Amino acid sequence: MSLFSNTFTSLEHSLNYAAEKNRAISSNIANVDTPGYKTKNVVFKDMLYQEVSTLTAKKTDMRHFGFQPFNKVPFSTITNSNTTYNHNGNNVDVDKEMSELAKNQIYYQALADRMSGKFNRLESVIKGGN
Repeated sequence: MSLFSNTFTSLEHSLNYAAEKNRAISSNIANVDTPGYKTKNVVFKDMLYQEVSTLTAKKTDMRHFGFQPFNKVPFSTITNSNTTYNHNGNNVDVDKEMSELAKNQIYYQALADRMSGKFNRLESVIKGGN
């Protein structure tokens, strides 16, 4: 889809991130009573660096700085093994996880709506503006 715009690629990566985050949160909630279970979280910073690395700076003067190159590393899931909230060694805070799930669902829906709007505009152009 990069033929038309990098927006589709960015939205695709963002949707993949939100889906992976949803899987991690769902796993955390499902294991709320599992002894020794440690929460998982999806790291966004790596995805941000990946997206920023595709940017190019337009320099109007030789003294301007360009964007620093970043290593392209996809987002990753990490396990938080440093804390324990329950007597069984588990560190899932169900209230926090439910809040994160709600935020992530809103984020995912906003991305899906944006992607849908892009495709609708593309369809309109293909059909000749009707």
